[in-house]
This record gives sequence, C-alpha cells and structure tokens, in this order.
Amino acid sequence: MSTSPAAPAGPAVAANAVDIKEFAFGPQSVTVKVGTTVTWTNDDQDPHTVTSQSGNGPLKSSTLQKGDKFQYTFTKAGTFDYLCTIHPFMTGTVVVTA
Repeated sequence: MSTSPAAPAGPAVAANAVDIKEFAFGPQSVTVKVGTTVTWTNDDQDPHTVTSQSGNGPLKSSTLQKGDKFQYTFTKAGTFDYLCTIHPFMTGTVVVTA
C-alpha cells in the first residue's frame, strides 16, 4: 500500500470537507457554492481552531480536540481566509461562488 504526499498548495479544490492533519488544513483551499456546509475534522493529536483571519469573519470554532468537527454553512459569495489561532502558520481558504 503506498501513500502519496500531501498535495501542494495550488488552485482551489471543489470539496466540502477539510481534514486537519499534520499541522495543515487539507485541502488548503476549497471552492463551494453558496448554501454549502463545510466540515473541518481534526485528525491531529494536538488541538486546533478554525478562525477567520479578518476580525469580523464568520469562522470561529471552539478548540477542536482529536476527532472533533466544526461545521459552517456559507450563505454569501466571497473568499474566506482562515487560520488556526493556536498554530497561526496553519492557514486555509474557502472560496464561495454564487
């Protein structure tokens, strides 16, 4: 059984699930339509958050322990950048289209 390395940061991927693993959000960028619920799942041993980079952004999870999930339904189009407040080098983007 072979395992492939994590995909490099690149164009947004159409998906509604983001894994938090090995101190990274994967995929790092996703594209969804308005009304889509995106689910983040912490697969790391360490705690993480999903928090909008802008102070007034919609994403604000509690601290997620291993196995915890955070969901958010995007109700308007736009680009939503987020990070883990515990590990700010961990960043991601959700692009929401009409």
